[in-house]
Amino acid sequence: MNFDPKSQSLILGERLDATEVSLSWKLLGQVSKSCRVDASKLRVADGAGLAFLWSLSRQRGAEITGLRPEIAALLKPFDDMPAEPGDAPERDQSLFGQIGRMSWGLLKDIREQISFIGEFTATALLCLARPRLVRWGDMWVIAQKAGVDALVVAGMVSFLTGMIMAFQAAVPLKQFGVDIFVVNLVALALLREMGPIMTAVVLAGRSGSAFAAEIGTMTVNEEISALETMGLDPMRFLVVPRVLAGFIVTPVLTIYASVLGVAGGFLVMMAQGFPFAALWIQLVSAVGVSDVMTGMIKSFVFGILVAGVGCLRGLQTGNGATAVGESTTRAVVSGIFLIVLVDAVFAGIFYVLKW
Repeated sequence: MNFDPKSQSLILGERLDATEVSLSWKLLGQVSKSCRVDASKLRVADGAGLAFLWSLSRQRGAEITGLRPEIAALLKPFDDMPAEPGDAPERDQSLFGQIGRMSWGLLKDIREQISFIGEFTATALLCLARPRLVRWGDMWVIAQKAGVDALVVAGMVSFLTGMIMAFQAAVPLKQFGVDIFVVNLVALALLREMGPIMTAVVLAGRSGSAFAAEIGTMTVNEEISALETMGLDPMRFLVVPRVLAGFIVTPVLTIYASVLGVAGGFLVMMAQGFPFAALWIQLVSAVGVSDVMTGMIKSFVFGILVAGVGCLRGLQTGNGATAVGESTTRAVVSGIFLIVLVDAVFAGIFYVLKW
């Protein structure tokens, strides 16, 4: 790096790292405002170099020319940062101001979600056409952590839920002498609704939050920016394996949880004196293929939702450790909300189709 006092031009070298910047701050005393900075030779810039470029551009009003697009992209997130702490405008604390900020944040979040869906769809279609682009090793490791390690939690929750439903339904149905139909209630509720929803909620709290924390930490540590700088697509390297794992694991966990839930109901009914053979005949007569398929279709969609929302919140992580915690919380809340919303949509569709 050198400074030409005649033309008031600062010419940068090929590297602008911490070592180079420590010597370059001394040149700022010679650089007048509205000077010209020639960055055509610049190839590498770390965090200290980006801070130096930002200081030249925002605090000194220097005109930077010849900056490579990948380095300019790293400076773009700091465009809205005020040059001085006092330059930040005061926030409107009125009711209308708060409503406006909430509405703007909601619209911005919806826009980011639509952009994420489009980018993921394009990447997924590319990986479908060229399966070698998928990191299958990472996908199976993620599937093991999200699926196999969740068997105990999902199984216990579903088993206890089946028992609770059987206990609650046995008393009122026994008054009418039809307590054998407790099997119908427990089986249909678990296969069509409770099994897929409980499994998805467990995955949202367990795996969706983990995806958001992992990718959020990488975002805070600028590992995502490093991947983009090296020409690697974070969507293909990070998002696709996790969504595929969720797509594969959720239906398997749903079947496992539903079976254990029905077993919990059977246990309660057998404790009340019903033979297993009678309960099994009642179960076979009550449950059809459409009931099983309804839960399976929901589970596939829930798996994509939970994994996708977790990855999206991780990519949206800001700066600092608190940002990772906020992204994790948003991933769980958004995941559960979308699960209930999509389940309501499915309920309306299946009601119209009489399925």
